[in-house]
Amino acid sequence: MEQKHESVIIKFDFPGEQTVGEITKVVGLVAAKYMVPIIDALDLEANPRSSKTGSVTSDIQESIETDPMIFPFKTKGILLAASQYERLERNRYKITPENRSIEGILDGGHNTLAIGLYILQRAMEARGLAFPRGQKTWDEFKTLWRQNTDSVHAYLEALKKETNDRTLDFYIPAELLVPRDPEDLACVEAFRRELLEICAARNNNVQLPVSDKANQMGCFEDLKELLDARNPAVSDRVAWKTNDGGDIKAQDIVALAWIPLNLITPVRDGSGRTLEPVLAQNIYRNKGGCLKQFEKLMSSPEVTSESGEGYKHQLKNSEVKSAFQIAAELPELYDYIYEMFPALYNAAGGLYGRITAVKTLNEKRRDLRTPFGGKVIETVSPDGYIMPLVYGLQALMENRIVRGRHEICWNRPPMEFLHRNLGKIVQSYAGIFSMCDYDPQKIGKNPQSYAQALSGFKMAMAGIL
Repeated sequence: MEQKHESVIIKFDFPGEQTVGEITKVVGLVAAKYMVPIIDALDLEANPRSSKTGSVTSDIQESIETDPMIFPFKTKGILLAASQYERLERNRYKITPENRSIEGILDGGHNTLAIGLYILQRAMEARGLAFPRGQKTWDEFKTLWRQNTDSVHAYLEALKKETNDRTLDFYIPAELLVPRDPEDLACVEAFRRELLEICAARNNNVQLPVSDKANQMGCFEDLKELLDARNPAVSDRVAWKTNDGGDIKAQDIVALAWIPLNLITPVRDGSGRTLEPVLAQNIYRNKGGCLKQFEKLMSSPEVTSESGEGYKHQLKNSEVKSAFQIAAELPELYDYIYEMFPALYNAAGGLYGRITAVKTLNEKRRDLRTPFGGKVIETVSPDGYIMPLVYGLQALMENRIVRGRHEICWNRPPMEFLHRNLGKIVQSYAGIFSMCDYDPQKIGKNPQSYAQALSGFKMAMAGIL
């Protein structure tokens, strides 16, 4: 994708500069009216989290309304970064973010959203336009902003003539990070490499989720692309980044990905230590740990390399990519097992609807659908019952040499195999329920559940069941 090199001029009041190593920091205050060109030109691609309205943005707007003079002392403001910049007269800086995925607004997305909505609402109402109520994500706000750009700029012009209107006379603290010498390529590259850690540190007032950091590093890119190619409806629902609107967590996809990833040839981290595989039960009980191990995997020099875009990583390990190809199929297979399990459990002699955990879950849920594809079904199930069976699909995978390289491959078509054998596998697997008192937490966290499911798949493959 071609990068946008749109410039924006930032007007500081009371600025100061500090330079340490390869980074220069400009600190100061920005008048609210000068936030308009920043919002016009920049988005939140470089921010590890997206933003949406809620109590935080409401509190910011209330502070602006009630205490505009002390507002700049109550907030961190915004943090900007650009690898190319120019000092202009009258405390102005012209910045040109060259790579929008790592440069632009690094922190302060909620401040920017709250202030942008504050300005936009007044601009629209000044023209007699109805301001739409309700919660808004950053993307929804920017769409509304672009649709009403003329109103915003007309509002600013009107304020110049209304000397008694002090609506936008409040300040926002602002920091701008730039390379010490934008003409020195080594300096610029060093500057870009540091931006992710700066982002993570600045966002730690609300702990930066591992998924957001991994997303910013580019760790999800190949998995995203393969999932989108396989099942775009599911891919569109994944929240790879906090507040980006998806209802499927990135860690749910990553946990499933470890089923084939556990079969890859062991790799070492940057310190030369061999990375451990993920325990079978941890794909259910410790998805956060799966995510941390995934970040370590994708940071391994044997798996990824620097892409030349600052801290972004690019996948170079074909074996890992082949595991991702299989991982992209797992949500569909998970849904199939999820949908079929209640009837197959009953066919094996059980009374699924009478299990307390099942009855309670279905009474609470009004919308009965499969977790990934969203297909309407008759009965939903606790994930702890289903995950061991999904893990059992590993029996259908193998690490084989293809064209001189290791790849993780299916040893037979998985959906066809499930159609023929899932009932027999469920019959073998159902014995674990009584051993665990029908408790989905116990079943999902018990290593024996995964061993039993895997054994059932292997016996079905061998024709024993």
